Amino acid sequence: MLNRMTVQALRQICAPSATNPFPAKHMPESLCGFLRDVAEGKRSLCPPVEPPEGYRGRIAYDRGKCIGCRLCIKVCPANAIEFVPEEKKIRIHVDRCCFCEQCTEICPVSCLWMTRECLVSGTDRREQVVVDSGPKP
Repeated sequence: MLNRMTVQALRQICAPSATNPFPAKHMPESLCGFLRDVAEGKRSLCPPVEPPEGYRGRIAYDRGKCIGCRLCIKVCPANAIEFVPEEKKIRIHVDRCCFCEQCTEICPVSCLWMTRECLVSGTDRREQVVVDSGPKP
């Protein structure tokens, strides 16, 4: 007997992968060995796959357009946006962002937007804070 949850689980298992493929033409026998060869220049990584249309990547922020209304803070489910009272502007913590795009949709002056940048991980949390990205291209 199939219930709704089982059917949903089967659909997810059979659905095509939504992630980038392994960054090499063929899966190596040893990942550590492959990475060692890359570091030594014996092998190379394939370039990242182009993000699909409508991809929501790293958030960008035009500080000059921001009016400090704080609507983005109210709708952010991940608490990734904080208000800086002295400057009456916001600060965005990308490491907390869930890329839902609610902040960009509610912003009355369109000072927030999602880029197509997909490589957003890092080791320094200070690098993951967006203070100003400049005007939207």
